[in-house]
Amino acid sequence: MNAAPRSNELLALRNAFLGSEFKRSYGWLTAAVHRLVGSRNDAEDLAASTFTELAALDDVSHIRQPRALLTTIARRLTYEFWRRRDLERAWLAELALRPEGHAASAEEVCMTVEEIVRIDAALATLSSKAREAFILSQFEELGYAEIAQRLGVSVSMVRKYVAQALAACWPAA
Repeated sequence: MNAAPRSNELLALRNAFLGSEFKRSYGWLTAAVHRLVGSRNDAEDLAASTFTELAALDDVSHIRQPRALLTTIARRLTYEFWRRRDLERAWLAELALRPEGHAASAEEVCMTVEEIVRIDAALATLSSKAREAFILSQFEELGYAEIAQRLGVSVSMVRKYVAQALAACWPAA
């Protein structure tokens, strides 16, 4: 019979922690993310998503440095935000190359969005350096030497990263 009161007590402690941490850190986190993304609206969305992920954790009692955890979650979400934005820009650039008056059909748009989502999911399975090497190679059109310099790795490692990404995105290729 002690389980229910104990469970309610833990829930109350959890809610108190999450509420006080939100009040204490939301403004700070939003400002920090704003410096990364440059948009107040995007920063607020990313900060809210960060707290949503924090609230989704089963056990918050072990968290000793909440701001460090919030920073880690926010950086990952920001990286995902940038990756989606880069894919969106690539799609828009592709649309801009189409002849004037040739609008994509609903089926083409749907297929392209599905392909982008599939590629995004495939890239999410890779290491951050492999993802970045692929994006810099394919979307920024940088050479392997410049990518290697940016990532602090060898040119042969960049080749391996790009090969991993290509294999993940197009397994039958």
